[in-house]
Amino acid sequence: MSEVKENAGDAGWSELLDPRYSAATTTLCLGVALFAFNGFLVSTSLPTAVREIGGLELISWAFTLYLVLSIVGGASGALLKGRFGARTTLVGSGLIFLLGTLIAAFASSMPEVLVGRALQGLGEGIIAAICYALIPELFPSRLVAKVFGAEALVWATAAFGGPLASGLLTEHFSWRAAFLVNVPLGLIFIALVLRIVPKFSGEVSRHSVPIFRLAAIGTGIMLVALAGIANNLGLEVVFVAAAGLVLVCVIILDRRSHTPLFPSDAFALNSTVGIGLWVVLLMPVAQASTSVYLVMTLQDLWSYGPTKAGAFSATFAIAWSTCAILVANIQSPSRRAFLIRLGPALLVAGLAVIVVGFSLDIPLVVMLGQMSIGTGFGVSWGFLSQNVMEAARSGERDRASALLPTLQSAGYAIGAAVAGLVANAAGYPEATTPDGLRDATITIFTVSATIGLGAMIAGFALPLRKKNPLAIELHKPL
Repeated sequence: MSEVKENAGDAGWSELLDPRYSAATTTLCLGVALFAFNGFLVSTSLPTAVREIGGLELISWAFTLYLVLSIVGGASGALLKGRFGARTTLVGSGLIFLLGTLIAAFASSMPEVLVGRALQGLGEGIIAAICYALIPELFPSRLVAKVFGAEALVWATAAFGGPLASGLLTEHFSWRAAFLVNVPLGLIFIALVLRIVPKFSGEVSRHSVPIFRLAAIGTGIMLVALAGIANNLGLEVVFVAAAGLVLVCVIILDRRSHTPLFPSDAFALNSTVGIGLWVVLLMPVAQASTSVYLVMTLQDLWSYGPTKAGAFSATFAIAWSTCAILVANIQSPSRRAFLIRLGPALLVAGLAVIVVGFSLDIPLVVMLGQMSIGTGFGVSWGFLSQNVMEAARSGERDRASALLPTLQSAGYAIGAAVAGLVANAAGYPEATTPDGLRDATITIFTVSATIGLGAMIAGFALPLRKKNPLAIELHKPL
């Protein structure tokens, strides 16, 4: 066990590769890589799969079930970690992920693929949640932002390398190969966990798993997903409203439970954790519209090819990872507080610039808006996540940390549904002229910018601690 002073000098990136932390860095980044690469691999290979085994009408459910189960798995991550320990839970969830991968890879029908995708989502949701929960345990505070920077780099690499690798595997071998590439990654991850993560030696939690609340979370996210694929505006409104009601009830019930899934002050408006979680939720909700509609609009409005449109969209990931790396060395609490508040502001500004770009019919302006959004996430996300982790009440750090990736995924799901609702109301699917398509697109991103204002207001309301109350932190590196 080593003692690390909080006010030590700025840590270099090389310290992540120091023998004390290199194994932890590799393990957590590989856990993120499983989550990131799998999504890009599958999205590229599935269209070929349905041409071979059929089930085109079910293809959207391959993503929907994955998303729902990953959020349910993430919500249970902290509880499972407390009951079985990080190592056992990570190995178990890794095996679930591998089982799902093999079922999907050797499927002979789309329903079998759906079973595999559901298991993949469950396993990866738990992995992502526990990897987040382990960050403040395994690294001193001065290195946490660098860990998030390294993970952002993994995501950016996946955004470019995932579709390319999947395309090559699908074209030259088989769509099944794009699934099977996850097998060696999963086995390496499990081997690292078994070798690196200590055996659980804490007090075992004997509380039962709250099946009802987890099922309710799954139901709420399923309703959100149904809203995203419904073709009727009235149904979309009903699904979104019902989803909101279900998820609010889950939060209320969780606060009264003896086996809570969330921090006790989750979404409260008078605490760092509560307000911070609102920012974590609302930023992806606002940004989701670009993930759903930007590439499609570039192709339909300006006749971009898939590769050019994809590269255009990827400027978001480039800006995020680049900025996350550039700011990771900042240790000043006041500068970190400024960047946490700057992030949502850049998100809103970027969405507004995209609106201006489409209004003026200038692609370069739209790209600048996309890069501004990525910059907003890059400069703030790591510090925001760290602030929520470190502000959690005694005994609740695991729940606060594990909730972060789960809430991010939920934010994208809710944002996609809201964007779909706005798109249908604005006539996006029926637009047959450039002007009609442009007007509908402007409406979508204007609403997204308005949602982003909520994240910006929450960011400025966020009570940020000036410094860690502990002068010395104790860490047990992997």
